[in-house]
Amino acid sequence: MILLSAAVSYAQGGPPFRTDDPETPGNKHWEINFGWVGDRNAAAGAYQVPDFDINYGLGDRIQLKYEIPIAIEENRPLAATASQPAQEGTVLGGLGESLLGVKIRFYEHHPGDPWIGRNPPSKVDPAAGAGEPEEEKPVNFSVGTYPQLSLDNPTRSIQRGIVAQGPDFFEPLEMNWRVGPIRFDGEVGYHFGNKALPQSWIRGLIVGHEFSERTEAYAEIYDQQDANRLKAGLGVGQFATGQTKQRETTLGVGGRQALNKDKTMLLMLMGGRSFQAVSPQNSQPSWIAYVGLQVLLGPKEPVTKQVEQTVPNESRK
Repeated sequence: MILLSAAVSYAQGGPPFRTDDPETPGNKHWEINFGWVGDRNAAAGAYQVPDFDINYGLGDRIQLKYEIPIAIEENRPLAATASQPAQEGTVLGGLGESLLGVKIRFYEHHPGDPWIGRNPPSKVDPAAGAGEPEEEKPVNFSVGTYPQLSLDNPTRSIQRGIVAQGPDFFEPLEMNWRVGPIRFDGEVGYHFGNKALPQSWIRGLIVGHEFSERTEAYAEIYDQQDANRLKAGLGVGQFATGQTKQRETTLGVGGRQALNKDKTMLLMLMGGRSFQAVSPQNSQPSWIAYVGLQVLLGPKEPVTKQVEQTVPNESRK
């Protein structure tokens, strides 16, 4: 019923949110995100200062991605308990993992088109002149996938406990749609992990509204849950194996605000926290945050030529 009632347009996932969407920058367009990201709980904190996220549109439905952060890992001081010794406070920094990705939007639906099967051929608009197609219909529902691979860099960040050991392959399914003025974006995916990194499921949902061409705001529910438990003896610091299955469930609010007339520079903000109990024994964050700048680059859209008329057409008055 939600899909059948969908109208034009859809939510915008991705930075500053954790949930992503099937949208791509467009052919030969760049989307570059500079983000300052934080995730902190009672025992530790992870920060990217900044995170460099570079995306390029290869055609209208494919996006290439490369992302790398300057990572900081904080171990907060903790008093000794009956089951664990005291933990000294430390702050370590270094180069994070490289993340490579290819997003493919493999399904689009336009208003008035069948949900299954080929779309009907474009009609000719008689008012525009022979051979001139109608303006392209907007997309009101789309589905895509975004496989990503996290790789180790030739640094000592893993040995120092700044990042988890790679590689890690992530395979999500993403979709977006709209119901009236409310926009939605949903994602479900699986991290395949490795011998030192647990496998995990992720689920995310964004709901929000574009208040103008320059301002949009959304709320997000995001959940990541370990699917297996690894034996002890691998990893360093917060990434040591042998822990119980961890889960991070957050509620965040945020949005984007265009900073210039052409809307090629956008301020991105997001903040939130876990809505589960937070303790040193779990990974539920007491707060999460994203502050960043998005830069959009690429060729300007071509201007549609006007149909020349040497004699006024009185029938159109």
